[in-house]
Order: sequence, then C-alpha cells, then structure tokens
Amino acid sequence: MTTSDKPSMFPRPRFGWEFFGSELRRRREAAGLKQQELGDRAYCSGSYIGQFEQAIRKPQLELAQRFDEVLGTDGYFGRMCEELINRTVFESYFTQVQYLESLAVSLREYESVFVPGLLQTPEYARSLFLAAHPALPEGVVREWTEARISRAEMLHDPAQPTYWAVISEAVLRQQCGGPAVMRRQLLHIAKLIKARRIGLQVLPFAAGAPPIGASLKLMTFDDAPPVAYSEAHQLGELIDDPATVQEADVTYNLARSAALSTQESLALIESAIEDGASAD
Repeated sequence: MTTSDKPSMFPRPRFGWEFFGSELRRRREAAGLKQQELGDRAYCSGSYIGQFEQAIRKPQLELAQRFDEVLGTDGYFGRMCEELINRTVFESYFTQVQYLESLAVSLREYESVFVPGLLQTPEYARSLFLAAHPALPEGVVREWTEARISRAEMLHDPAQPTYWAVISEAVLRQQCGGPAVMRRQLLHIAKLIKARRIGLQVLPFAAGAPPIGASLKLMTFDDAPPVAYSEAHQLGELIDDPATVQEADVTYNLARSAALSTQESLALIESAIEDGASAD
C-alpha cells in the first residue's frame, strides 16, 4: 500500500475553506493591509484572520460580510460563504481540530465510550485502531498510534492548556485491548489526575440518561472565539456558530454537574484498576 493509498487519519480541509482563505489573503494584500489591520477593521484578531487564510477555521457569514465592507468587494466574500461553504456537504474536520488544540488555552471533553484521545496510552490507542480497521497494515497502525500519542505531550507542559474531561462510567468498563491494557490505561489516567495535570469526572450509570449522546470537545482561545467539536462514527463536525457553541457549553455543564466529584471519580477509577488486577 502506497502513502496515497493509505486511509487518511487527518483528512484535508474543505475546498471552499481553502479558496476563501486564498482569496481573502489576495484581496487583503491588494488593499495593503496586514492581518492585524484587517482584523482591527473587521472587529476580530489578526491571528483569527490568519486562521481563515490558512483554511483552519470555517468562514462565518457575519465576518465575511465585514470583510466585504472593509475590502470593498461588493458582497464577494458573503456570497462565497453562503453559496460555496455553507452549502458544502458535511465531512470530518480533524485536521483543523488537531491544530486548534495546539492553540487553545482550555480544553474540555466528554466521552461516552472510549478514553479521550489525549489521555490514551499507545496500547489502548492501537487496540481502537485495530478494532475499527482489522486489516490495516502494521506500519499504518504504528503511524496513527504515534500521531495520536504525540498530541498528548501538551498535557505535560504547565504552559499548555488547562484540560478537563467528563467520561461515562462505560469508558472504565469497556475492556479495550483486554484487561491488562485497560488496567495500564486506567493507571495512566489516575497518575495524570494525581499529578493535577488534568481534571476528570466520571458520569456514573446511576446518573441516568446522559445529556450528551456523542463525544464533545470544547476549546477556548486567547484571541479568537471558542469552538466545539462533536464526533460520531467516521464523522466529525467543527462548530464555530456562537449560539451553537454556547448550547454545547450548557450541555457539557449539565454532564459535569451530574458527574461524580474528582475525588469520587478517582476512587471509582482505582476500584476499576483493582478489578482489572483481579482479572489478570
């Protein structure tokens, strides 16, 4: 299998995003404006302009219309946003999500089935890839596993974002990779909690119906609006719309309020570790 034949873990951005970004840069430079200068006139940061130009953030109609006003482009960017971008079919955005993680000042996650990617051990991550792609060549499995684990380096740097996770109790009980792999995975999570590098709460079965049905990631930034990312099987949605992000934030807080405290969650995790030791 050649590189081009391999399944892509990080698909490319939408064509519409790239075209919007390249046109924004071209028109901005033609107007003699730096990114920060355009940002000042459009009421956003220069780095936010840069994210549009690099096709990292989905162009928003309201901002696109401001660009038209500042650059005198007669509705060009607004029409592009409406006709080319907002009408494009739904697809995965994990390339952008991975990049935005590195810029975020805070990360909050909810997971109902699996350990969040940033908390996974190599063995656990490998078991997930093989479960979903049993015929995947070993080199690709290794590449994907290394890529996922490398993202977790941010959790070991005090200057990196604050991180909080809420996970369903089912995450602790699903024996991904077998009892030994799962036990080491839970030991890893417990170590991160005790080192105060992460905050984590478990939503117990006794809490009843969870307020979130799929995985959810919320990211905030110093100089750009927050975003949300929701994921289901082979599908992901990066959400920039302020009202939708706010709704996701409210839903996340409902899950957090129904979850066990951090200390109670750690005790439950340690109990699951003991259960795993008994199964070895």
